[in-house]
Amino acid sequence: MTALIQLIISVLLFFVLFFGIAFILNMLLKSTWIMAGFYPFVVCAIVDKISTADYFLKPKYAFQQLWHGITHLLPADIIMLSGGLIGALLAGFVIRGLRNSGYTMF
Repeated sequence: MTALIQLIISVLLFFVLFFGIAFILNMLLKSTWIMAGFYPFVVCAIVDKISTADYFLKPKYAFQQLWHGITHLLPADIIMLSGGLIGALLAGFVIRGLRNSGYTMF
């Protein structure tokens, strides 16, 4: 029961976090889908647990670690990361809707 509550709270936190970040980035950069395109890189940074510099210094090792991290994700991790993706995508739809409604700030 405790694990289910933690999962629900984690999904909500990821959703709100990535919705907020995506909304602000979309508003400041005047680009609707910037975070939705950038989200896979964020997931890679979360999953691989290595330095980003390793992709340039030791690419074979880095991509092996990334593949290992992706293939060994638990269902709870996938659900949490999906919540973040939904938040990033929803921010794009909200920004697009605000622009279509005439709000020029967005």
